[in-house]
Amino acid sequence: MTLSDEPPFAEPWEAKAFALVVHLHGRGAFTWAEWAQALSGELKRPDAGSYYQCWLLALEHLTLERGVLDRPGLDERRDAWAQAYRNTPHGQPVQLT
Repeated sequence: MTLSDEPPFAEPWEAKAFALVVHLHGRGAFTWAEWAQALSGELKRPDAGSYYQCWLLALEHLTLERGVLDRPGLDERRDAWAQAYRNTPHGQPVQLT
């Protein structure tokens, strides 16, 4: 089996988190060195979850640290996504309104 035989992401949200990091970097929200440091810090935690759970936590911490979002804005966005996926029929894409 080669790497190309495996899907790059196990879940759609992983691809979206990946794309968001690339997008925010492209807009100058943080450097790759800052991103690597944030992700590395999450991966080293003894209670670290899966790779993309760490990816998401690093993204949250870095956007707060860099002022891209404030805590209420982050919490609001997280709540909106949770509400959207709870109300989305199985097999349909989750979309925010």
